[in-house]
Amino acid sequence: MTSVRIDKWLWAARFFKTRAQAQKACELGRIHSNGVQAKPAREVHAGDMLRIKNEGGDFEVEVLALSEMRGPAAVAQTLYRETEASKEARLKAEAERKAMREFAPLPEHRPSKRDRRRIIQFRGGR
Repeated sequence: MTSVRIDKWLWAARFFKTRAQAQKACELGRIHSNGVQAKPAREVHAGDMLRIKNEGGDFEVEVLALSEMRGPAAVAQTLYRETEASKEARLKAEAERKAMREFAPLPEHRPSKRDRRRIIQFRGGR
């Protein structure tokens, strides 16, 4: 096997839970292969550099191996190597999020029925 569709590889490497989510990320421009925005059918080869944006953060990885089948997480982690700069940036962003939670005020009590109705109305519900 010399190449695999990028959406299949992203799914097999466990960056996304479903292949449909991997396709959607490609269509939304969240996946770049060697500096070029990748479409779902783009072929990925060993040695390619990918930039991936998902809920887990921004990843910059080098493709080490190819796989079309989704396996255990331990096997999936052998398919790629994350760059040091990417690891540092993700850890820094995570630390910032944790620090922001410390300064966020906690509510004094649960919302009352009236408060919940106002919240729903404010959000555009009923």
